[in-house]
Amino acid sequence: MTIIADSGSTKTDWCLCEEGRVVATIQTQGINPFHQTEETIRRIIHDELCSPDFFNALIGKDKIECFFYGSVCTESKALLLRSLLNDELAACGVTFEVYNDLLGAARALFGKTAGIACILGTGANSCLYDGNGIAANTPPLGYILGDEGSGAVLGRSFLNGIFKGWLSADLRDEFLAWVSLDYAGVIDRIYRQPMANRFLASIVPFISKYVNEKSELEMMVVENFRSFFRLNIAPYQRKDLSVSFIGGVANAFEFQLRKAADIEQYKIGTIKKSPLDGLINYYF
Repeated sequence: MTIIADSGSTKTDWCLCEEGRVVATIQTQGINPFHQTEETIRRIIHDELCSPDFFNALIGKDKIECFFYGSVCTESKALLLRSLLNDELAACGVTFEVYNDLLGAARALFGKTAGIACILGTGANSCLYDGNGIAANTPPLGYILGDEGSGAVLGRSFLNGIFKGWLSADLRDEFLAWVSLDYAGVIDRIYRQPMANRFLASIVPFISKYVNEKSELEMMVVENFRSFFRLNIAPYQRKDLSVSFIGGVANAFEFQLRKAADIEQYKIGTIKKSPLDGLINYYF
């Protein structure tokens, strides 16, 4: 029995598999030890993951391995997360391996062949993958200093546009009605409430709704993706390799992403919303 978990900043998808067959799935909040306290992570695992249906599927199984892929860029964070998971699930006989989500994306997209693997979701990341491991990684720097092309940065650019006036007033009014906030409420949500990156990324469905109707909005999205290629992919100096993507943002704006890649002269391989199917194929 194998558990494969894919965790981003917004959500974590847990997939319970037996001999390559999906037995059960469950979704929890995203788990990110850089932005969340131990207490918060422990609560998510206990309250959201440890559901009766999920536990019932584990009963009576001799050996259960969990491969967790998430935002654990340092060994200390990986050890912390492994310890928290063990505290809740070790009694069920589950053993854990914790990896960076970028390695999960690379394995899901390329298996054991080389390529450039990217994540465009709430955050953004990329790596040069040699078929075995990550050979190079441009630091993404997070949504304040970097994360070009991510949901959080698209949301940030959108808010800049509607409030500074380079996006239309009707788009601003539509958005404020959609989000049920005024200008002051938006500012409060970003600067005074926790998890501003999640709020910014939550604007993506609204952008997606109008991106094909508003030329200035499409230009904003394409320019964000061009910045992603120029600042994150160009340092690898490997235009001979295909560039493939995992993530809801890449999936939602596939047309604009391919357009940006054409302008920057990169060849796109695969675009997937989730790495889970690819990871199941990798392990089975």
